[in-house]
Amino acid sequence: MKKSLDEHAERFSEHAADYDESQDSDAYRACVDFVVEHAAPDADDVVLDIGTGTGAIALALAPDAGEVLGRDISEGMLDEAREKAAEGGVENVAFGEGRFRDPNVDGPVDVVTSNFAMHHLGDDEKRDAIDALAALEPRRIVLGDVMLFGDDTAAPFYDPAVDDPATVGLLADAFTDAGYALTAVEMVTEQAGVLVAERSV
Repeated sequence: MKKSLDEHAERFSEHAADYDESQDSDAYRACVDFVVEHAAPDADDVVLDIGTGTGAIALALAPDAGEVLGRDISEGMLDEAREKAAEGGVENVAFGEGRFRDPNVDGPVDVVTSNFAMHHLGDDEKRDAIDALAALEPRRIVLGDVMLFGDDTAAPFYDPAVDDPATVGLLADAFTDAGYALTAVEMVTEQAGVLVAERSV
C-alpha cells in the first residue's frame, strides 16, 4: 500500500463534498452500472458495500435489497452518504466505519459489492481483503475497480503515486483461493473493470 489507511481516509474526507461531481469519467460510470447490475440482490438480501464512499452503489441497490450496509474508512464520505440517504428517504441503508479486512458487520451477508476502493491496497493486502470478505460467506462478491487487463500502462487511468492496481489474474487467483469462482468479467478499459465471483464451496 502506497499510503496508510489513515492517509487515504483523510484524503477522501477532504474531498467528500465534491467527490460525486469529480467522478465523471465514462469508465467509472460504466463500472458503477456493471456493479449494480451484477449485484442483483433479492428483496430479503443483506448487501455489504465496502468502500462505499458517498454511497453511490449502496443507494442504487437499496430499492431491491432488504438491507444495505455501507462501510468506509472516511468519516467525511460517510457523512455525505448519510445526507444523500436522508434526502432520498432511503431507510434500509446503514452507513458506518469499516475496512476490507474488518468490515464491521454482525450478521450474515448475502452479497458484497465494492467499487473503486480495493486498488488502494497492495497485492498481499488485496488477497487478505478478499479472504476476509469470503469469510462472511456471501453467495456473490462484485468488485469494480482499477485493474490491469493487459500491459498497457503508458497512460494510466489511476494515480501511480497513491494507487496500486492489481492484474485481473491476481484478483482471479485470490477469489479462487478463497473458494469463489468468477462468473463474469467486464472489461471497461484495459485498466478498469468488474469481476463477479460466486461462492463455489
